Amino acid sequence: MPVIEIENLVKSYRVYQKREGLAASIKGLFRREYREVNAVRGIDLTVDQGEFVAFLGPNGAGKTTTLKLLSGVINPTAGVCRVMGHIPWRRENAYRRRFALVMGQKNQLWWDLPAQESFRLHQHIYRIDPKAFQRTLDELTDLLDIGRLLSQPVRELSLGERMKMELTAALLHSPEVLFLDEPTIGLDVVAQHNIQQFLNYYQEKRRITILLTSHYMKDVAALCKRVVIITQGQIKYDGSLSGILDRFSGSKIVTLQLPENEKVDHPEQLGEVLKIEPPKIKLRVPRQQVPSLLSQFLDHHVVEDIMVEDPPLEEVIASLFAETSGDSMSNPAPSYPRSEST
Repeated sequence: MPVIEIENLVKSYRVYQKREGLAASIKGLFRREYREVNAVRGIDLTVDQGEFVAFLGPNGAGKTTTLKLLSGVINPTAGVCRVMGHIPWRRENAYRRRFALVMGQKNQLWWDLPAQESFRLHQHIYRIDPKAFQRTLDELTDLLDIGRLLSQPVRELSLGERMKMELTAALLHSPEVLFLDEPTIGLDVVAQHNIQQFLNYYQEKRRITILLTSHYMKDVAALCKRVVIITQGQIKYDGSLSGILDRFSGSKIVTLQLPENEKVDHPEQLGEVLKIEPPKIKLRVPRQQVPSLLSQFLDHHVVEDIMVEDPPLEEVIASLFAETSGDSMSNPAPSYPRSEST
């Protein structure tokens, strides 16, 4: 049975529109103007036990709102949702003990106290058996290499160290479902890699169900086999990561390594020139034209090496966001000049 079941979930807000100026402020005391914001517009989603799912979308797409609905922080406007058989917004204690929510921009630990004090508080809140608590804490501190930091006030920790503490606090009660909202936001490359390794190992070992939102495609590529894309409060894609490239990328990046004395006249006729660093040429070529292009090129030129690869995942995702949100026509992506030679 699916662990997460969502049917036609809707969440709308009324947002107060405050006008500029004193007169408008006074008028607002007696007659307020509101704007309807549809954060989630009837989404359907099922997630099976043990899946690690990326939940992607541009800012304001409805990702965090959906996680808040699934964790019971807010109530929906309409729709049905069950997580492990529980309706989240009923906020039953039995459900609270079975999931955890980590938000990269929120802090659940006491700022001026050592993390170990907050961990003890979590033990009492979740009524964790002392032996089980110590066993789990020892395992997590060992995996995350934070034993030396437990007695240090949280405010003195680096951002990466604090995120490790947040993950430890969230996992102390051994949740079956974990909601992660941008857990690596603001972290450097090393800290991101460490968090990725930990999540990958822990999820495979415990087979917990994880729903992850992130703007870092490296997080997604390293952790998730399934990707759900949401824009304007609606799900636009649900499938594999490789399927995104196959479905939404209409081009390939072709790099031609030529001998030193080989020259190519009018390389722009081959495709979009991305970079020229003699004797190397990098082109963007329509996917279906790659075989014929290479065949014709090899008939007339000597080539030392050829590399054909997909465009960067970040680029494909950004184009998909713009296309599905309707911004590609009204607000086209800026085009910056490229240096064609060095």
